[in-house]
Amino acid sequence: MRLVRFGVPGAEKPGAIDGEGLLRDLSDVISDISAVTMASGEVSRLDKLSLADLPLVRGSPRLGPPVTGVGKIVCVGLNYYDHALESNMEVPDQPLLFTKSPGAITGPTDPVIIPKNGCKTDWEVELVAVIGKCASYLEPEQVGSHIAGFCLGNDLSERAFQLEGSGQWVKGKSCDSFAPIGPWLVNGEDLPAIDDLDLWLEVEGHRYQNANTHDMMFKVSEIISYISQYMSLLPGDLVFTGTPPGVGLGQNPQVWLKAGDTLRCGITGLGEQEQTVINWEAG
Repeated sequence: MRLVRFGVPGAEKPGAIDGEGLLRDLSDVISDISAVTMASGEVSRLDKLSLADLPLVRGSPRLGPPVTGVGKIVCVGLNYYDHALESNMEVPDQPLLFTKSPGAITGPTDPVIIPKNGCKTDWEVELVAVIGKCASYLEPEQVGSHIAGFCLGNDLSERAFQLEGSGQWVKGKSCDSFAPIGPWLVNGEDLPAIDDLDLWLEVEGHRYQNANTHDMMFKVSEIISYISQYMSLLPGDLVFTGTPPGVGLGQNPQVWLKAGDTLRCGITGLGEQEQTVINWEAG
């Protein structure tokens, strides 16, 4: 099932995309697609619904992030060998972890904002796992039952904040709008093999990233097992699993996002995102 949240920011309703590609309203059967309803098991029970019996949503409302109430975002850096090389960084022998602020989360068509004083804003298409059940000290073979589903994500990064000066990754990864997710959340059972999904990203029509998740050095089950040895993952938490080569940092000459650019990305079975890049303005 392809679960979505639709409506204006901050007032989204739960929905699902049916087999005909039509949007159905889930408001009568669940309050939201959230950390709370994942923890209660309500989200997992939606698979038993007949979507044809639910109200049809007319028009083309905005799609927001497909999950709300996210407690934390844990990310894996340099999880594709060639991305480590293009970044001139050492290839890790275990998952390299960092975090993003949940305040960076936006929907799949919301603008990407170049932050104040930003000058090297970059892109990173990624497969994102959404935790559905508390995960602590898991073995890799236990991970599957703790995942609510997967979605498309973009780990946007301001490289000047991330790598220059004090060089703290969380500063360069947590700016407003730097974690667009969606359009939908899909149960792993409804996807092709997680380790064989095509993922791509384009800026202004030029395809910079074009890869497959089988190129990951650490697979999803390994990543989540590893993280769970050091912190509990809770329902609604997001795990960004790493980006393939083709980021702006690795181009010669380097390429950075600028106001007016159109940014598109996608993953097999998880839909596409399209955003316009804008400059930060004081509100």
